[in-house]
Amino acid sequence: MPGFLSWISGFFSKPQPVSPAPEPRLFNPAQDQFTDEDTETGALLARQLEEHLFCWLLDVAPSELEGDLSSVTEVIDELQQRLSAGRLEELPRQPLSLPTLMRALSDDTTDRQSLTDIILGDPALTDQLLQMANSPYFRHGDQTIDSVDQAVFLLGLDGIRNVVSAAVMRPMMAARNSQEALFAQRVWRWGLTCARASELSARAQKADSSAHFMAGLLPALAYITIRRELHRICRARLKSDPTPALIRHSLVRHQWATSQLLANEWNLPPQFNALLLGAERPAPRQTQTPLNDGMIIGTREVLRHANQRNLAEEDLPKVLQLAPEQINQLQHSLTAMLQEGGRSTTRV
Repeated sequence: MPGFLSWISGFFSKPQPVSPAPEPRLFNPAQDQFTDEDTETGALLARQLEEHLFCWLLDVAPSELEGDLSSVTEVIDELQQRLSAGRLEELPRQPLSLPTLMRALSDDTTDRQSLTDIILGDPALTDQLLQMANSPYFRHGDQTIDSVDQAVFLLGLDGIRNVVSAAVMRPMMAARNSQEALFAQRVWRWGLTCARASELSARAQKADSSAHFMAGLLPALAYITIRRELHRICRARLKSDPTPALIRHSLVRHQWATSQLLANEWNLPPQFNALLLGAERPAPRQTQTPLNDGMIIGTREVLRHANQRNLAEEDLPKVLQLAPEQINQLQHSLTAMLQEGGRSTTRV
């Protein structure tokens, strides 16, 4: 009878309110080791950093990021439907040489000549790789890298993995027209900085630095993919371009889902899905967050170098899992890279 009575009483009990799903965020630092007050402070700082980033990427004032979106619900819904179905028209297709390169770079028996031959088999990739290898993000010293074999020799396997990741993604993020030129340029610079910061953060926490470098680039590629898809939908439905508020809403809402879709469409190893999921929703007791740490400090440093609003120095330990000395080391490396990039005439 108790079971029957419980079943009957269920008809008369008040329905429990369903908590709304939290709004997706770019920065989701795990804060389990801090007090509730510190956790709340860290979340607030992360949201502020995110707002500063969008102001810079979209080249707008904070007030332009807010706005009534009730008139564009059909656009918001269509973007959601396309993403849920995995049918984004602007989603970059898997580069033809990527599977072979991924296998070769993950195989400990691959020698330098074999890797060089694979890269040389793709002339477009060869050109992009040499450009990236000579950029401030990868170049060591003043020595110019003139050949793929020299790049593999000087950078080593870990270094060439990162150069290959950047070289594969660079053409997909090149501006198509003057309208998206500034956004594409800034997203690419932001993406490379976050990728480098994620790599260094992973190395400091004894994690796979090359995987974190590539994972750190995926949100930037997701941003330009979402923006292009949104422009396509708005022009078809509204005969106009999306507002900064709509772009910001779409980026925040779909950044991690689009990154996951890219990883799936490109058949990247399962560890990339795990890294992206861990960055989107850190486990309560997750003590290592190299990708989150890299995204946060990379964003902070690229904004600081661009003379934009960012986080104060004393606030960094409140949003990062890194020790103070590790934070200082990352800042030093990123600052040198960004300063050299500012002086360089190399296009990156």
